Parts: sequence; structure tokens; C-alpha cells
Amino acid sequence: MGERLHDPWLVAVWPGMGTVAMGAGYYLMAKLGMHLWEELPARDLFEVDHVDVKDGLIQVAPLPRSRLFLWKDPQHHHDLIVFIGEAQPTAKSALICHQLIDLVVPLGVTRVFTFAAMATPMRPGDHGRVFGAAIDRGTLARFKDLDLTVLEGGQINGLNGVLLGVAAEQGMQGGCLLGEMPQLFSQLPYPKASLSVLEFFATLAGIKIDLTELESHAQDVEKKLETFLTRIEQAIHQVEGSTESAVPQPDEDDDEKKKPKLNAEDRQHLDQLFAEAKQDRTRAYFLKQELDRLKVFREYEDRFLDLFKSPGGA
Repeated sequence: MGERLHDPWLVAVWPGMGTVAMGAGYYLMAKLGMHLWEELPARDLFEVDHVDVKDGLIQVAPLPRSRLFLWKDPQHHHDLIVFIGEAQPTAKSALICHQLIDLVVPLGVTRVFTFAAMATPMRPGDHGRVFGAAIDRGTLARFKDLDLTVLEGGQINGLNGVLLGVAAEQGMQGGCLLGEMPQLFSQLPYPKASLSVLEFFATLAGIKIDLTELESHAQDVEKKLETFLTRIEQAIHQVEGSTESAVPQPDEDDDEKKKPKLNAEDRQHLDQLFAEAKQDRTRAYFLKQELDRLKVFREYEDRFLDLFKSPGGA
């Protein structure tokens, strides 16, 4: 690596419910101005299980990528390594976890954290809690000191849990932070839970993160979902006794499905945002919001992550 790290912590995220983990991971990477450090070989972790068809021609689908990003804390509290996996392998989950731990242990990483979501009957307007489960008693005590809601029982599915099991076998410390979100909207992105997780993690790690953009985004989504839920409840009261069982998705979801492909104005707008983010990496999260809004993040993902390929920037 060629860089000496100061008490580095590993944070690992994969896709999951409410995009809570990925939302927090991308925001952390963007706002801290991290740079790409390493990438795990995709062919060691994933098998090709389908091909894409476009205009009648078969194209080999790209394998999901697994990348690590680095941030050196100017205050020398904790340097951070953030791992972002585009997908969770179904057959080689232990392998990727062992590879990841083997990669970071020589760098001095002793603490590992994963982010996830916790679906409850809460409403969008309710205060969102952060649940947690720790590898070690020291971290658990710290969680309690910071008033985190301890996960008393249950399971943590997927690599969010498997990685911590591997870390525990290595005698490491850390745990999983789960942002609370409404069960009713578990299939929709819920940035408020990502915000709660990052607020807690920043306090835990003793680092400063500008959360302004995420707060604004979370409030906007929260208002839309609360309005939608209220409208559904009113409709149910009006047709009480009806046998209708289907619950429609929010209007904005339908609108997104009807969006046309990017026009020249949209592409020009995105090019401008890319230029701004290249000069100031803290603008990258706003860029990602626009890519998500236009439903083209997958198309632009490599270009987006290229912004973080070298040290420097904001």
C-alpha cells in the first residue's frame, strides 16, 4: 500500500433492504473524499449466470464489482477503509469475507463494522432508531453508552452478518449498525435510516461528516412517504369493508417507471455535475442523487467511481 494508517477501521456495505447500507456507504465515501485503494477479483467471487440481450444481440453481463476506498483522518482518530460490494455472492459468501479480512489485517485493522436495515411497524414521520449487535463486549458497552438500541436476539442475514462472524474468529472488534425503517416501505430507498446510521457511526468513530445533503434528502423522502401513507389510510377508511387487498406503490414510483430515456439536456446536466464533483468530491453525493433520480446510476457507475481513483481532491 505504501501508506501507514492510523488505527484504521473497516466499514463494509452490500445491497439490502431500503438501500440503507449502500446509501450510507456511498455517502461516507463521497463526503470524506475517499480514493479507490483495491478491488477484489470478480471472477473469484461470482459466476456468470445470465447474459443480456440488446437489439437482438447477446451480450455477456458484467460481473458485480467489489471495491475498497480509503480515507486518512486528518485528526488522526481513525482512518477508514470502506468496502462497497455491488452484490452479495450466493455461493461464496465466506470466501469474500475471508479475502476481505485477510486483506485488511496487515494494515492494522482491528475493528470491523457493517451497516444494514431493521424493518419495524414505525411510520415515516417517527424518530428512527439505530439497532446494534457487537462482536465483543467492549464495543457492546460503547453502544450502550451512546444509547443505541441493542439487538437482543434474532439473526443478521447476508454478508452483513457473515463478515462479522469471520472477524470474530480473528479476534477483532466491531459490530453491525442497523437503521430502522418502516416495514410497509421496505422495498423502497429509505435515506432516513442511512442518516441515522451515519450519525451514530460518526459519534462512535469520533469523526466529522457533513450530513446536510443526506438530511435534506431524507426529509424530502420522509414527507412523500408520510403523505402517501396518510392518503392510503384515508382511502381504506372510505372503503371500509372492501375486499380489495392490493396496496399501490407511491405515485413517485409510478412516475419514475414512465420516465423516458435521458435526453440531451439531462446528459449535459450530468456532465456538468461530474465536472463539479471532479473538482470537489464532496459534491459527489448530490451527483449520485441525480443519477438515482434519473434511474441511470448503473449506466454511469464506473464513471462515478472513477472520481475516487486517486488521492487528493476535497
